[in-house]
Amino acid sequence: MTARIGILGAGLIGRAWAIVFARAGMPVSLYDVDAGALDKAREAIRQSLDDLQQAGLIEDVEAPLSLIQTESDLARAMAGAEYIQECGPEDVEAKQRIYADLEAVTAVDTVLASSTSGIAASQFTDHLEHPERCLVAHPVNPPYLIPLVEVAPAPATSEAAVNRTMRLMEQARQAPILVRKEIQGFILNRLQGALLNEALRLFRDGYVSAEDLDKTVKHGLGLRWSFMGPFETIDLNAPSGVVDYGQRYGPLYRDVDRQRGDDDPWDPATLAELDKERRERLPTGGLADRQAWRDRRLMALMAHQRRFSPS
Repeated sequence: MTARIGILGAGLIGRAWAIVFARAGMPVSLYDVDAGALDKAREAIRQSLDDLQQAGLIEDVEAPLSLIQTESDLARAMAGAEYIQECGPEDVEAKQRIYADLEAVTAVDTVLASSTSGIAASQFTDHLEHPERCLVAHPVNPPYLIPLVEVAPAPATSEAAVNRTMRLMEQARQAPILVRKEIQGFILNRLQGALLNEALRLFRDGYVSAEDLDKTVKHGLGLRWSFMGPFETIDLNAPSGVVDYGQRYGPLYRDVDRQRGDDDPWDPATLAELDKERRERLPTGGLADRQAWRDRRLMALMAHQRRFSPS
């Protein structure tokens, strides 16, 4: 079944979601109140599709592009949509207004999903008449290259809405996971935050340079993590699996965890020093080119995984 998709917000994430769904053959209506943003979005989407074609990840640019329509009127944009991906500001009050507007122009069984990076769905949907069809579907940027989607329902969300969203993401060739209970930051950002907090402390306290910290992840942890998670990693790193690993290395990790302070590693002085080291390696003017390089490397990795990965 091909679902009709509505997307609210034509920024970076909204454009990327449009590619995800259109690439899977689903008609997309992309809404933004700013008609100029919609014009820019179409140009950016075409460029991304061109890049995907050059990487061998899609066969045709025009087919998915033809499935993406743009609209600056909310009611017209969302008419007939079975699933809506909201990509508005990361602000609770703004989302409360957006969801009230969406409820007014959509059918009662339309799933309303947010791309929020860390706000629990109940915070901006509890005031609605039908909160049972609302949840979070948090992507990783850019979702057409990194397929993980965190499906995070609120306590009021129906099982039917969750199941429909999980199936839709699988049909769109994403990799959905279910966040079983509401929690700030969901799963990915809490894991990423733990690593970032420790990385900043190690940098701040003089144990490692910014470059060598990045090399540690890039040439160490990241190689395994690109095709297996931390639990499978430790399961394979001891002769008898996770219990054996815990007996061998659990005391070390417990001691290290006790050594971590509860201070804020995101203080301005640390960030300023980190920025100084990063700008020495990559001037601000080179960020856009490096971002494009990152996306090309992700495309190459995706192409490799499609050829050789069993799952």
